[in-house]
Amino acid sequence: MNSYETVFILTPVLSDDQAKEAVQKFESEITAFGAKIKHLENWGLRKLAYPIQKKSTGFYFLIEFEGEGDVVAKYELMMKRDERVLRFLTMKMDVDHVAYAEKRRIKAGKSATVA
Repeated sequence: MNSYETVFILTPVLSDDQAKEAVQKFESEITAFGAKIKHLENWGLRKLAYPIQKKSTGFYFLIEFEGEGDVVAKYELMMKRDERVLRFLTMKMDVDHVAYAEKRRIKAGKSATVA
């Protein structure tokens, strides 16, 4: 099992409830693909570095999960098809990256796991 993290930006025209619903959909899809979610962070509404689809802000989220390589391909295809997603980036986490993420969460006082 490999560790991955995805940062994605949702369109700012969504309400808070709609954004949470979208994130819950992504979580359920990831687990349906056979992956295990390790951590989820809501970074909130932030200003974009440059306009995307004539939007200057977006809801930022981070999801860390463990799964096989084919999970990422299925997950990214789902993200591409969802019109609420402005941008996303999935990275494979190496051992040092996983350790840093754990340390960062502990320092910030956040829970180490979601489930």
